[in-house]
Amino acid sequence: MLRFMPVGDSMTIGSAGEHTWRYRLWRHLCDTHNGAFTFVGPREELYDKAADAPTSHAYAEPGFPRRHLAGWGEGWLHMAPLIGDAVREHRADVLLVSLGLIDLGFYTNAEQTAQNVRAFVAGARETRPRIRMVLLPVIPNIRAAADPSFAEEVDRFNVLLAKAVADLDEPRSPILLASPPQSYDIHADTYDGTHPNARGEHRIAGAFAGAMWEAWGVGEVYVAGTG
Repeated sequence: MLRFMPVGDSMTIGSAGEHTWRYRLWRHLCDTHNGAFTFVGPREELYDKAADAPTSHAYAEPGFPRRHLAGWGEGWLHMAPLIGDAVREHRADVLLVSLGLIDLGFYTNAEQTAQNVRAFVAGARETRPRIRMVLLPVIPNIRAAADPSFAEEVDRFNVLLAKAVADLDEPRSPILLASPPQSYDIHADTYDGTHPNARGEHRIAGAFAGAMWEAWGVGEVYVAGTG
């Protein structure tokens, strides 16, 4: 059985009442992947905005494997120390990673964030030498649209992320850099300029699905709206 672990920040954990892109990708793979698979990870909760904590289980569609390693307000800085134990305990085969916006917004600059990417990869491989990874570039949000210096930091990090993938990719433990979600529009694909609505969830799921289909033959081409 192929074991996927979604890793991310608020765009990945989602909040109460949402489907999440994790569900959209799971639904797509149920329809297209020729083989057994599941989602794994040490967490399964959604973020509850009223409680300001990840305590909700109120998924819009609860009938899917909800496990993940994602957290509201968490980034590469937070996940790098956790990934080794998470991979070991849950025997992940493929990491689906969407991180970086929080790091750049609150904790680290582009260069420091890129170093945490490398620490994350090393930690995952230390316990699972043949693990595969798909990394999503940072999607610029409403802050990037209003703040040119932050937009430049996002662009610089995405360049460094591509370099890290090129440097660290290896045959026994391949790393894919997914393309940014196609035609992503923060006004149409989010509900607040950052967090995805249903359309945005499909587009993020499609970015991961497209990378895995093109490189590894996992699933098929993603058709938005079928999940």
